[in-house]
Amino acid sequence: MKEWDFRLTPARPDLAGAHLRGIIQADAYAEGRLMHVVTGVAGLRRAPSHEAPVDTQALFGEDVTIYEDHEGWGWGQLARDGYVGYIPMAALAEGKAQPTHRVAVNRTFVYQCPDIKMPARRSSPLGAAVHVLGIQGRFAQIGPAAFVVAEHLRPVGEHEEDFVAVAERFLHVPYLWGGKTCLGLDCSGLVQISLQAAGIEAPRDTDLQEKALGRPLALDAEPSGLRRGDLVFWPGHVGILRGETTLLHANAHHMLVVSEPLRAAQQRILAATSKPVSAVKRLPEA
Repeated sequence: MKEWDFRLTPARPDLAGAHLRGIIQADAYAEGRLMHVVTGVAGLRRAPSHEAPVDTQALFGEDVTIYEDHEGWGWGQLARDGYVGYIPMAALAEGKAQPTHRVAVNRTFVYQCPDIKMPARRSSPLGAAVHVLGIQGRFAQIGPAAFVVAEHLRPVGEHEEDFVAVAERFLHVPYLWGGKTCLGLDCSGLVQISLQAAGIEAPRDTDLQEKALGRPLALDAEPSGLRRGDLVFWPGHVGILRGETTLLHANAHHMLVVSEPLRAAQQRILAATSKPVSAVKRLPEA
């Protein structure tokens, strides 16, 4: 019998997506309602409460299929990585987003008019998807009374060449469980957003990334032959190699994104958790 990963499967005992009828037992089934995120960032939570943990964040312009709308909370599934959870309905608008560009800097401000001296309405993080309506001077209009600096955007089909360089831009950003922006991120969030900026789709959680990304390298007692861009996994943790011996990772020990010797990280994690490295994965070269 197949075991379902309910992080990625829109099914509860009382409700499931209509496409799962006859596959997963539920009291009722619902057709999906396609919507998209219209706030800078929206937390996707385990339960319909602002007190519930945020397992990941949905970024501006991200599509989501909503199966339930109840008391201000939508229960649904993100289109990009398939994650399932609860999101505020106030953060969503009807229909599929039609992005032409993505935010290519860590964070950009959205102004009510094309003037940097005016108050910013909000901000959008790296990876947010926007639809450019036109250009006014150095600004791109992305909606009614919504303007961003045009040089902060890239066409959706244009990607970064080096995902490690993207990750390095987040050095010293605070650690935040479920976070995916320069205001706070976790280890798998750092990997996911950096890879996505380079045009490489990645799952959200560490265990899923370990299964899906790259090819495994030999696990030697003293790792050698490692290189920039290799991913180092522990149970529940992941980091990115900047070079053969230097690890970049968001971690709860420092509560920051840090760069440190791989050996030091290995020894500390082993001492604290008794967990050795579980895999080193190498991504295909472009």
